[in-house]
Amino acid sequence: MALYDRIGVGYDTTRQADPYLLSRLIHHLRPRSSGRYLDIGSGTGNYTIAMHQAGVPIRGLELSATMLARAKEKAPAIAWHNGRAEAIPFASASFDGATCTFVHHHMADPVAAFKEVHRVLTPTARFVIFNCTAEQMRHCWLNEYFPRMMIEKATAPYERFVTVEVVQSAGFRIVCEEKYDVAPDLKDLFLYCGKHQPERYLDPRIRSGISSFADAPDQEEVERGVQRIADDIKSGRINDVIRKFAWDGGDYMFTVAER
Repeated sequence: MALYDRIGVGYDTTRQADPYLLSRLIHHLRPRSSGRYLDIGSGTGNYTIAMHQAGVPIRGLELSATMLARAKEKAPAIAWHNGRAEAIPFASASFDGATCTFVHHHMADPVAAFKEVHRVLTPTARFVIFNCTAEQMRHCWLNEYFPRMMIEKATAPYERFVTVEVVQSAGFRIVCEEKYDVAPDLKDLFLYCGKHQPERYLDPRIRSGISSFADAPDQEEVERGVQRIADDIKSGRINDVIRKFAWDGGDYMFTVAER
């Protein structure tokens, strides 16, 4: 997790819990005030803290020591745990639900991780995942400018974004899928945050908080792609590129499963 130890230092300058996404996470989790919940791959704690502030009794599990230290600084009242999703340091049936936001494509073994989540949840507990799917990745207009980063990046090839099959193979039952289209007022500046505002990708601070850019296998491609975006914004060609990749399958997906 050297990547997140590296980008975790300034991560919070561009990344924060988006109110709408938070509301949907809580809606699908259906938490009880008497329950116990776990945020898998909690990072610097943005969504964990927001859920805690909304009254969800939740704790965080994070592998990156840098990100975990930042989470503890921001919210010392929350229980933060250092550990891998593939080896969750809790007894079976310890939690009444779990969340996993923008994480499973970074896991060394998503199936093993989700089996661990299944193990630590009580019967009928919900597991809410938010990420893009492999198909959604293919329809992202960033493919026009960063093809290697989007397809070949070592930490997150398309296969890592397969969600339903992985969740089911871990023993869960899929309750529903809910697509999310990036909103113009998005507060969490993750990978496709510039869908409607391509100028965002010209800001190195925003790119540094996005793992895809921070860990791209070809940084020269990133530099070339950013320049091409700048040129296309100036010429107006960017609008043609965005239209070419338009589709109605959503940009990200809430995958809701039940133990």
